[in-house]
Amino acid sequence: MSRKREELVQLGRETKYSQDYAPEVLETFDNQHQDNDYWVRFNCPEFTTLCPITGQPDFAEIRISYIPDVRMVESKSLKLYLFSFRSHGDFHEDCVNTIMKDLIKLMNPKYIEVTGLFTPRGGISIYPYANYGRPGTKYEEMAEFRMQHHELH
Repeated sequence: MSRKREELVQLGRETKYSQDYAPEVLETFDNQHQDNDYWVRFNCPEFTTLCPITGQPDFAEIRISYIPDVRMVESKSLKLYLFSFRSHGDFHEDCVNTIMKDLIKLMNPKYIEVTGLFTPRGGISIYPYANYGRPGTKYEEMAEFRMQHHELH
């Protein structure tokens, strides 16, 4: 939901944490610089979710980078959204793709990528990466290039 800055619900109010996956807490505001492209990057080094099979906690650093168009995600609402995964059971790859798709639905960015740097379980680290570029634009080509070369950034 896009709002003017003074209409944001989460920012500046008492924080209430959801006990399960809660995409409805996400809020947007208008991009004041739609005339040029620029990166917005978020880093959540304390992301937690549950293994859907064992119920054991999984920990990760979630990195989100996007090029906004008209709407931008408000950071406190993003924090509450990411925290809502704490009691939610999903595989690492599902978390990364769900986050990306929810943010695409929310903002309709020109470009977005989400990386999960999950801590090792059983001696193996999993680092899922997903990206999206708006179809029919240079951002679609950018997404294809970055997918092919995602180890470079």
